[in-house]
Amino acid sequence: MLLTHKVRINRLFNHGKCLDVAVDHGIANEPDFLVGLQDIESVMKNLIFAQPDAIQVNYGQADLLQRVEGQKPALVMRTDVGNAYNIARHREMWAVLHNPDEPILAALQMDAAAVVVNLYLIPDEPGIFKMCVENIGRLRQACDKYAMPLMIEPLVMAPAGQGAAYGSTGDVEKIVPLVRLARELGADIIKADPTDRVDDFHRVVEAARCPTLVRGGGKGELGAVLNKSAALMAQGASGMVYGRNVYQHDSPARVVKALMAIIHNGASGAEALDICQQG
Repeated sequence: MLLTHKVRINRLFNHGKCLDVAVDHGIANEPDFLVGLQDIESVMKNLIFAQPDAIQVNYGQADLLQRVEGQKPALVMRTDVGNAYNIARHREMWAVLHNPDEPILAALQMDAAAVVVNLYLIPDEPGIFKMCVENIGRLRQACDKYAMPLMIEPLVMAPAGQGAAYGSTGDVEKIVPLVRLARELGADIIKADPTDRVDDFHRVVEAARCPTLVRGGGKGELGAVLNKSAALMAQGASGMVYGRNVYQHDSPARVVKALMAIIHNGASGAEALDICQQG
């Protein structure tokens, strides 16, 4: 079992580093999240051609990656669905596993290299936090049984009324305890928001004590995204999980090439931007 776990980790990480491009946004049931993902077959084709280390999807789109023959990115499969990302905060907040009885069966069937699940911390919403902890417990048990790496995504969400969907915060004093909790619950990999001050991100890495990938969030200006990515790698990040900052760009393949240079070759933000502009 331990060997199988290591094999999957090696498929996901190249010498301990990883670029995971997330296109699992359709599970949020939020129309704004689908901008750029309407033609998911074309998006997936372009991303496979770009060759990041991994592509993160839900079960219903995993076939678009796994039916491709030859060399291709590893599959990271999301296991949960919830309503925390909708523009309007709901009367009842919830997060559940797709399949609570066999939570990683789909990932095993689709030959995933890892599974990912959320850990939401939302002000005045203890119920969804409890659901997330229960989800992680079920996943950890299944992952132990089948030697599947578990990625936990600890998210400190903003209070209702302070921004639209994806309203997570970069408060290091709140992120660090939640990341520590995720590790205590059994995370093999952490996917965390960047801290407001990039120089604080090393504290997140130290709390995780396992490979720590930076979550991208909404699309930003490319030069700024690349500079910040390089700075986060210098703080000890093991890579990135970026979605809209890749697939909403005019040339996702060039953005992937630039990010791979930062993550795997230590390129600066300026050098990566030059790589992207040269194609």
